[in-house]
Amino acid sequence: ISDSAMFAAGIPSILASLRGVSYMQVDVCGPSADLHSGSYGGAVINPATELARLLASLHHDDGRIAVDGFYDRVREWEPDILAQMRELPFDDERFRAETGAPALGGESGFTTLERLWTRPTCDVHGFLSGYTSEGAKTVLPSTAMAKLSCRLVPDQEPREIHRRIEKHITQRARRGITVKVTYINGCRPWRADVRGPLLNAARRALLSVFPNEPVIVGEGGTLPIVTELEQTLGTPVLLAGFGLPGHNAHAPNEWISDENIQLGARAIAALWDEYASEKRNGS
Repeated sequence: ISDSAMFAAGIPSILASLRGVSYMQVDVCGPSADLHSGSYGGAVINPATELARLLASLHHDDGRIAVDGFYDRVREWEPDILAQMRELPFDDERFRAETGAPALGGESGFTTLERLWTRPTCDVHGFLSGYTSEGAKTVLPSTAMAKLSCRLVPDQEPREIHRRIEKHITQRARRGITVKVTYINGCRPWRADVRGPLLNAARRALLSVFPNEPVIVGEGGTLPIVTELEQTLGTPVLLAGFGLPGHNAHAPNEWISDENIQLGARAIAALWDEYASEKRNGS
């Protein structure tokens, strides 16, 4: 599969991991209808305030997720692969500037690439409650809703993570509101065996057409079909793509260089020969 990119121009990359996802909706209900905050505020629990408190409880101040058992099934990376990731020419400041954010953040104790490739997350995607139009309206909302998801790493399971988030939130809900955490969808994370015959063949094939040794990279996003292909066919999956950073993936004017199309075609052709050689040698 070539639905991936190179780490940088001239640096061929083997994508060895994909994060999964567990997507859910949190609904908080209070009074039967919106109320006047002057007449009822302070005496009736505000669902919007409560939802904000519950969502804030999902993280510790150091960025670590505060849900019991959330990390129980996280499979650690091999030290040599982590060391290789830390040696990649990655510029935190350039990455920050691309986002337009005033500063980077996340789980403490990890590099930016480790946070993106090797660590699970929990993010709020949307929050809806009360009056949000122009001007003022002193409403005490009857309901509040948020969409959130967790990016998962091997060997976390989407529905198990939903159950843990649900338990965390419902146990902390105060009297005067009701809370429901609904599972919407999810997919499992994936990680390649970076020492198998397919990966060995891929390294040699890529090196035969590119000027630099291939590097092992991860991806923070998701390709749900990869895990399904691997399990259904009973065979390893290789991800080696030839796009470049800044190629506007999934955006207007997405592009790929002519040179990389040609080099990629040559590399994939070489892969068949290299993998056949691995199989002939009994790997």
